[in-house]
Amino acid sequence: MNIKQNMGTADRVIRFLVAAIILVLYATGILHGLAAVLLLVASAVFILTGMVSFCPLYLPFRITTKRKNQ
Repeated sequence: MNIKQNMGTADRVIRFLVAAIILVLYATGILHGLAAVLLLVASAVFILTGMVSFCPLYLPFRITTKRKNQ
């Protein structure tokens, strides 16, 4: 299965940074309860999509943040 990448470098970096911030807030005890669980799930999705450079939510809208090769 060949997945066409639709995320650029800036998009990936932002996702990793947001995920890292969420993880730090959880580790320090600032986030807790249901909000913490939901944000941890979101951070896992950010990390996974950032690693594979593919966001399934971009697909139906034909969004891409990846630069075209010149």
